[in-house]
Amino acid sequence: MPRAIWSGSVSFGLVNVPVKLVTATSPKDVRFHQLHDADGGRINQKRVCSVDGEEVDYGHIVKGYDLGGGRYVVIDPEELRTIDPESTRTIDIEEFVDLVDIDPIYFEHSYYLVPDERAAKPYALLVEAMAGTGKVALGRFVLRTKQYLATLRAKDGVLVLSTMLYPDEVVEAAELDVPSAESTRPSEKELTMARQLVESLSTQWDPSKWHDDYRERVLELIDRKAEGLEIAQVPEPAAAAPVVDLMAALEASLAAARAAKEGTGADDVGSERSPARRASA
Repeated sequence: MPRAIWSGSVSFGLVNVPVKLVTATSPKDVRFHQLHDADGGRINQKRVCSVDGEEVDYGHIVKGYDLGGGRYVVIDPEELRTIDPESTRTIDIEEFVDLVDIDPIYFEHSYYLVPDERAAKPYALLVEAMAGTGKVALGRFVLRTKQYLATLRAKDGVLVLSTMLYPDEVVEAAELDVPSAESTRPSEKELTMARQLVESLSTQWDPSKWHDDYRERVLELIDRKAEGLEIAQVPEPAAAAPVVDLMAALEASLAAARAAKEGTGADDVGSERSPARRASA
């Protein structure tokens, strides 16, 4: 089991459930080191003062908040500690809501909450209660020195905690430069075609069929270079042409989706291939 990064309890009314927090995700990014091309030596980062150009020892580095115009407010770590949130070691459930009422844009990172040895029964009780009602819990807790808003939900017999963004951390859609609905309103026929396309591409969510093919190609490239093999240069892909005829593009897309769903080849689409030509043109 992954190492616990936090331990405490879930406060559920007058019931406290001792739990441990473990990571629920494991990103698989391929990371590269910076090397000197002449001799392959690792590149080291140095902290250099922008005023005198001298390297600065870590003990002489302080925190400064940028006020703009080259002005900074210097904050001492001790001053920050005086206002650190109280580390209560509890996740206080404040209310329950429907999961569908939370926009996914608010979710940040996910963790598993596993029960302490002595908390199996109250843990199972909370899991079953949440699974039976379909509700998610909202609460707050302190991890390291930061207070987080979080949701708790039941998934496959386990509690999942997801840290949340606060409303002022989410960019409102109204702030975006997007054409108004009135100026871009599609026709009823276009809407019908678009809905049919969505229906034809709809299926059950199966995470096992999705994988990071780019990361796989990068790892394959690394293996080939490590073995001293030649790497063929791949030409740049051509830029996609803008859609000129929206209806033609919808018709071609719908025909292709139906053909793929029925397991037919491109030649079996027949007369429906002509819109594809028009869309490409």
